[in-house]
Amino acid sequence: MKKINLAAILLTLTAFTSAVYADIALESKEQVEGTWKLQYSKNTLNDKDPVNREDTWVFKNGKVTILHIPRDGKYYDQPPVNYEIEDGKLKIALVGNNRFDIFSLVEMDDKTMTLKGKFGGYYYFNKK
Repeated sequence: MKKINLAAILLTLTAFTSAVYADIALESKEQVEGTWKLQYSKNTLNDKDPVNREDTWVFKNGKVTILHIPRDGKYYDQPPVNYEIEDGKLKIALVGNNRFDIFSLVEMDDKTMTLKGKFGGYYYFNKK
């Protein structure tokens, strides 16, 4: 009997814990429209060493433009690429080919947005 109770408690805790980290389904492009400053990124949710970022992502009319990307002490802007919402996820075309980066929405309010990349990286934005 004790084993059944313990198993039930563990199952309940597991279900609750996974709900806390569940992704939020995006419903439309309008949810991400606007200009977002990428503040920092992390390799994992619990990573203690975030990487400070300087780029700005502009979502407008079904296209995203990434501005002010640092490289070799200089900055460049990526040309606009298409983005769409598919299966509740943000799908952004990669420059120069027919592949996509896919992001899940982790958290969002009027001023902040957190995205999770398909390989586990987390991206923390502030709305401009």
